[in-house]
Amino acid sequence: MQFSLIELWQHMGLGARLITGTMLAMSLASIVVACERVLVLARSSKQSVIFAKRLAELLADGDLDRAASAPFGEDNGHLGRVLQAALRVYQSCPKGDDDFTFESVARVLERQAQREIHNMKRGIAVLANVASTAPFVGLLGTVLGIVNAFQMMAETGSGGLATISGGISEALTTTALGLLVAIPAVGAYNGLLSWIEARSVDIAETSNELLDMLARHLKRLPRPDARPAAVTSRSRPPRVLEK
Repeated sequence: MQFSLIELWQHMGLGARLITGTMLAMSLASIVVACERVLVLARSSKQSVIFAKRLAELLADGDLDRAASAPFGEDNGHLGRVLQAALRVYQSCPKGDDDFTFESVARVLERQAQREIHNMKRGIAVLANVASTAPFVGLLGTVLGIVNAFQMMAETGSGGLATISGGISEALTTTALGLLVAIPAVGAYNGLLSWIEARSVDIAETSNELLDMLARHLKRLPRPDARPAAVTSRSRPPRVLEK
């Protein structure tokens, strides 16, 4: 027997073939999800940068009314959707009730930020599941391969290396395949999650900047509990609204 992929597949039992097919499907799913998330998040990041630059120009003199009435369009990235939601609420609030306006804008910033983070995480659970289960699926294939090797020994009535080499090769192949599927999935999951966490800090920091600007516009100081998600002192994203 030659230890090629075709020979290994031909000597695999039904269980090992099912395990191998399952791992190939898991690998394909993780590749599709990773590529889709990278493209979507990169596009959203580019749109957010363009929106932030345009909004910074409109808010250069602190005129929130002009920024709220500006036609930004639809495709403005995750940052644009959060800030546009806040500006729409500010524009619809009754004039003169500063407390209600500030609280309404703060609440919509927090809600929209959570929604955007949830949308950015869409699909990466597939990567987490593949990364955590693929080694165990490969281990199951290893067990089935060893069982197949012992069956071959029982059929031939001998225990030589030539008799059981096919089953052992099958067992080792499924183990290696499980690791090959899991390792890229772990890398893609950690990379995407790190990117999303960085963007969530950007959203929180920019939301706080908009609230500070709104407080100055309304001639009042915000209460600490009215701010959206807190930003840790270790994270220092660029201040996009006050450049």
